[in-house]
Amino acid sequence: MDQSKKSYSSLWPLWVAVFSDILGFTILIPLFPLFISLFSVTPLEVGYAMSLNAAFGFIFGPILSHLSDKYGRKPLLLISQFGTLLGFVILAMSPNIYWVYASRMVDGMFGGNFPIAKAIIGDVIEPKDRSKEMTNVGTAHNLANLVGPAIGGLLSESTGLVGPALVAAFLSLITIIMTIFYIEETAPIKTGKITSVKVDVEEKNTKNGKNAHSLIKNYYFLIVLMIYSFHTLAFMTNNSGFAMFMSIKLSYNLTTIGLIFTISGAFQLFIRFVIFYPLMKKIGEDKLLKLGLAIFIFVFFLIGFVSASYQLIIGMLFLSFAASSVRGILNSYLSRTVRPKQQGLAMGLGSSMDSAAQIIGPLLSGYILISFNLNYYGFVSGILSIIAFILVFIKIKFVFEKSEGIPKFREKWEVE
Repeated sequence: MDQSKKSYSSLWPLWVAVFSDILGFTILIPLFPLFISLFSVTPLEVGYAMSLNAAFGFIFGPILSHLSDKYGRKPLLLISQFGTLLGFVILAMSPNIYWVYASRMVDGMFGGNFPIAKAIIGDVIEPKDRSKEMTNVGTAHNLANLVGPAIGGLLSESTGLVGPALVAAFLSLITIIMTIFYIEETAPIKTGKITSVKVDVEEKNTKNGKNAHSLIKNYYFLIVLMIYSFHTLAFMTNNSGFAMFMSIKLSYNLTTIGLIFTISGAFQLFIRFVIFYPLMKKIGEDKLLKLGLAIFIFVFFLIGFVSASYQLIIGMLFLSFAASSVRGILNSYLSRTVRPKQQGLAMGLGSSMDSAAQIIGPLLSGYILISFNLNYYGFVSGILSIIAFILVFIKIKFVFEKSEGIPKFREKWEVE
């Protein structure tokens, strides 16, 4: 037991590195309106930059993660981090939008940081504790969202693009230093340790086709995946262009945009750790999921009509509550509608939907900003959310059961 605790505590350098990496990205969130004025481009052209990053990450992230199984986690993690550093340096030097595209492509091409970090967690942590420890990645996201946009907004007012991009590059350098000196190699091929993850991977490789075919026939999983997909696309379509929406609709400067994102991040952190679990225990996850999706519909259809800061902040607070309520439950549903040996494949399909939304969402939001009245900015997201909301009323059968609100495996499976 003591040894287990020691192993888990040894991951703190990884959490610091993940936090620094996410912070570097969140610093850039308020800068999207700056690209429009700095390079004389449209919101759609800014959307290309975000979509390119997601597309290259979608292609190369799994490749780097797979290579880490063969050559070790640490060298591939360092390669990914150096690529991220290079991408931020190119961004700081960008004289036009094409350099911005190049910087985002480089960053996406070496975007193996998170898959490899999750692989390290899987190498070190026992399966029974893995879900709990994985939440540290979500915590790192929440903390970075709390301070990153405000830093980016403040720096950009005085230094333009250069300051935020160089700070992001410096944070990437910190992650590299942390990795070199503090993160230990954990890949079984390097350590000689055969972990439960290794066995799972080998078994998955021999039965992957069977598992995939079984998932295709799993009606309940497919319904949840559809809900997840429509919700994620709606969320990304709204969020990817929201900084530009605030700049155009309400004439906010970059500092104000960063501050609003920070307020939203702080509220989401509060909901996550203070409200979410007590509320879910009181009303149940099914009702909480429906409530969150309903709030998304309501806010998406109204958000374009805001005319004052207090209206916008109220809308974003409701969105923060809805996001905290919906995403975690849907991930749980994805996991609980499949058998243990299909967990990796199911989560991989969920991640693919995330990547697809990160590619399509920015293009949709950019097109909406240049083609429609801004009052209707959230209508596409609202319609997509209605579809997700309708689907959630289909009764879902789980291969997990709950005991006092805590999921546990059934002893006998009902879905084969």
